[in-house]
Amino acid sequence: MTNTTVRTDADATYDCRQVFAEELITLAREDPRVVAVCNDSVGSSNLTGFRAEFPDRLINVGIAEQDLVGVGAGLANGGMIPFVSAAGPFLTGRALEQIKADCAYSGHKVVLCGQSPGMAYGELGPTHHSVEDLSWLRAVADLPVLVPTDREQTRAAIRWAYAFEGPCYLRVPRFKVPDVIPPDAPFGPGRSVTLREGTDATVIAIGTLVSRALAAAGALAAEGISVRVLNTPFVDPLDEAAVLSAAAETGALVVAEEATLSGGLGAAVASLVGQHRPVPLRLLGVTGFAPTGDASYLLEHFGLTADGIRQAVHEVLAMSSSAV
Repeated sequence: MTNTTVRTDADATYDCRQVFAEELITLAREDPRVVAVCNDSVGSSNLTGFRAEFPDRLINVGIAEQDLVGVGAGLANGGMIPFVSAAGPFLTGRALEQIKADCAYSGHKVVLCGQSPGMAYGELGPTHHSVEDLSWLRAVADLPVLVPTDREQTRAAIRWAYAFEGPCYLRVPRFKVPDVIPPDAPFGPGRSVTLREGTDATVIAIGTLVSRALAAAGALAAEGISVRVLNTPFVDPLDEAAVLSAAAETGALVVAEEATLSGGLGAAVASLVGQHRPVPLRLLGVTGFAPTGDASYLLEHFGLTADGIRQAVHEVLAMSSSAV
């Protein structure tokens, strides 16, 4: 766990897929082993520039996600470094067996890039929402699961995945977010970033929910409530020491993620603190299938907003008070 100074870039927000595209091209220029594999998703994966510069290093398998992952594993077995890119729900849902057997169990160095995760596809509905991916892939052994928060952390995640000697799953955010992670923040398995100190409760957040957690902490400070904001970009392996310290030092936890509550970050935190440091806990995430609406509406529908997080903090503090 590292304490940092939060970046403040006013109200500017950014599409992290652009960073993904730029960083992948940079890596390809540095290393001829880097290749991209996609499922007829050159545009949505932001691989147009990569294809223009490296036409022989982009493999488009068409709408065949099981083949997508299998081809990626074969390339890795041949000494290449494949970045396998597709919309999150199709990459993880359709090719889960290949992810388990061809990548994780076989130990092949494949970077699985889940594009536009969470509910970023909005009105396209639950078929295109990637909210189960964290649950599915946390259950697969030897497969780190990464959820970067902003441009800086997305860049760090891509660089880490490139250097890692095994497979991993990386969410590539589509929902525009502000820059909140300091450039000097650490990045690695089991390492978290404390973005705000606090003593009354801790909000543990990833991805699109981090900036909202910081906004909630600011609003709560005006009410005289001190909230720690902890970012855990590795959902697996989790920074267990930081989570347990937060539970011990602040006495109440809220976990916020753009994912189903069944098996994701919240489930990982609940399992950990339930066994080692039980405290009042509130999990915020997606429950059931989403209604029709754009991404912003859906986040609000499920309470994944600054105000939703603020209310959850009040709930865990009330639980703490009633337990005394």
